[in-house]
Amino acid sequence: MIADRGEWLARVDPEVSRAVRRELEREREKINLTASENYAPPAVLEATCSVLTNKYSEGYPEHRYYSGCEVMDVIERLAIDRARELFGSEHANVQPHAGAQANMAVYFAALKAGDTIMAMDLACGGHLTHGAAFNFSGILYRPVHYGVDRRTETLDYDQIQAIASRERPSLIIAGGSSYPRTIDFKAFREIADRVGALLMVDMAHFSGLVAGKVHPDPVPYADYVTSTTHKTLRGPRGGFVLTRLANCEKIDSAVFPGVQGGPLMHVIAAKAVCFREAMKPEFVRYQQATVANCGALCEKMAQEGFRIVSGGTDTHLFLIDLRDAGITGREAQDILESVDINVNMNEIPFDDSPPTVTSGIRIGTPAVTTRGMTQQDMVRLGDIISRALRGRDDQTVLADARDQVRELTLAFPLYPELG
Repeated sequence: MIADRGEWLARVDPEVSRAVRRELEREREKINLTASENYAPPAVLEATCSVLTNKYSEGYPEHRYYSGCEVMDVIERLAIDRARELFGSEHANVQPHAGAQANMAVYFAALKAGDTIMAMDLACGGHLTHGAAFNFSGILYRPVHYGVDRRTETLDYDQIQAIASRERPSLIIAGGSSYPRTIDFKAFREIADRVGALLMVDMAHFSGLVAGKVHPDPVPYADYVTSTTHKTLRGPRGGFVLTRLANCEKIDSAVFPGVQGGPLMHVIAAKAVCFREAMKPEFVRYQQATVANCGALCEKMAQEGFRIVSGGTDTHLFLIDLRDAGITGREAQDILESVDINVNMNEIPFDDSPPTVTSGIRIGTPAVTTRGMTQQDMVRLGDIISRALRGRDDQTVLADARDQVRELTLAFPLYPELG
């Protein structure tokens, strides 16, 4: 494909070409522990950079508003059928541009403006689109939130039931962006049924784990399941919605023309590729390794004396409470950035610090597992992180940490196919 090595881009726009090359070098030279990021395989990159970007194809397969969509129909049908097969869902809509649009489409399909939605509080691991006051979901709907138990820092289903009984939401949302434990979808289904609510599961973070059979499956329990494709699924940046046949017309019309216009067919092609990749035995092994790596890194950080939120992890991510270490989440993020390790500052449950500072960091292992790192490497990485944070004022310590990161990135090269 013309975009494989960027020859055309370098010729036409050297400035952008140099920026793209710099980003490739950055990704190669840094350890990425950002839980919401991953490295898409070359086939996904190639599909995303294809001539499919040229075509408008508003509507759905066999029902388009433009002519010349016969190839688009084939591609979108492949993505739909593969998503349905991968997750065992009766219906899939693969057009949402992102997880936020997928969630918005469900709200449009299931709710009226002003209806009550109930979801995990942002500070306890929820997401902006789950009713944050400054997000469309908190502006158009009436949000109420549940949190985690102050002692265990895990979900208290009795408390969730009590809130649902009091508030009578139209829609209950399970899932989040920084909750490190598995979620009992059956319990959520029972709570929703008791109060006459619909149930939506946002599995954007753990959909790859679900596909890899290392995480409970929400599809049998939820009315709607939303996800992204670019996190643990290792696909392009985008979203999708799974639902039952009874809801297919509602969700399809909510996506288009409800919240979007023309679908991004180059991205939908890349989604089809990532769904196919996720059906392979190697993908199951990858997800098993991702969870094992996360557990190993989490255990190492605990051994180094850092407090782990909820005491551990069941998934691809965990949170570190840095208050006892005497640094903020932002400071830790900046310190680790200085030694070429990327994490993100993150609120922890009952955090007293503002969200622009935070008391914690979120660490995830999807990207380092994609590079081929193992549990042994996680132990080494945990040692590097610990020494960098504790020796943050010692330039010799930080220089040694950078050297060790360099050794790891050279040992596990990224994108050798791209030159």
